[in-house]
Amino acid sequence: MIPKPAVDTESCLAWAREALVAESEALRLAASRLDSGLAEAIRLLISHSGKTVVTGLGKSGHIARKIAATLSSTGTPAVFLHAADAAHGDLGIYQPGDPTILISKSGATSELLELIPVLRSFRSPVIGILGNLRSPLAKEADIVLDARVEREADPFDLAPTTSSTLALALGDALAIALMRARRFEPDDFARCHPNGQLGRVLLLRVRDAMHGESEVAWARPEDALKEVLIRMTRFPLGAACICGPDRKLAGLVTDGDVRRALQKHDDIRGLRAADVMTAQPVRIGPDAMLREAVRLMEDRPSQISVLPVVDDQGCAVGLLRIHDVYRAEMRSR
Repeated sequence: MIPKPAVDTESCLAWAREALVAESEALRLAASRLDSGLAEAIRLLISHSGKTVVTGLGKSGHIARKIAATLSSTGTPAVFLHAADAAHGDLGIYQPGDPTILISKSGATSELLELIPVLRSFRSPVIGILGNLRSPLAKEADIVLDARVEREADPFDLAPTTSSTLALALGDALAIALMRARRFEPDDFARCHPNGQLGRVLLLRVRDAMHGESEVAWARPEDALKEVLIRMTRFPLGAACICGPDRKLAGLVTDGDVRRALQKHDDIRGLRAADVMTAQPVRIGPDAMLREAVRLMEDRPSQISVLPVVDDQGCAVGLLRIHDVYRAEMRSR
């Protein structure tokens, strides 16, 4: 048997970091080179009422497919055209005036060059994401986005790594700029992703996922902590809502609050709910979107996993856990 080479951890980490730094530097340089060509491409694509065709070959073809998907999901209808299949019937996807985005590192891909006369007959404006600005494709394109790289990330400067990353990033930059120019909103995104987790989170409201009054542990500020624990055990949602006689939310006792109380006090028999609860906790309304609930729970220095749900008068009406967001996502499939 041929012995396997020894793998040194530090060397592996150094090689991987070197590749990441090389690719990040290429992205930085590309950002500094962006010019009016990008704005021209955006004006061209946003003014067209039909679709955009994205094409490439090899690794550039894989990148083209992903860029087409990103454009479509962010408000710019787009399809992928395999450059090798184009002349064998797939050109039927075109309608007159549909713009084309060509992706090529060399700018000399023969299959793409052969497409140019046909695209002219379709009156298709051509946007090139090209790694060679003096190439035949660069001369033919109406707009060129500069995708030059000094070298690939691999030690032999052979594998499409830095160049494909940069082409993908330029496609993302184009899509995001288009998205913002179109004023594409989260609700628009949800309509494009109705069966994805993110889409469902964008479409559903807190009331669609929360636990209602009959499923929640309730207590008053003066109730003994032992009684609160009994109710939390009966309704194991990780928290109990502490309310006054008018059902106004006064605080929240979570599993974490109970653990901290046990650590702090040798004898908890004299403790009341008010002694351990979080007063005036973060809360949300039943008509808020689930995305807002996720933001409140996760976009903070110390994440929380449960939110009390209150109505317009501040009265508690239920609880929402982060797990309920994913449960709602599964139910809505």
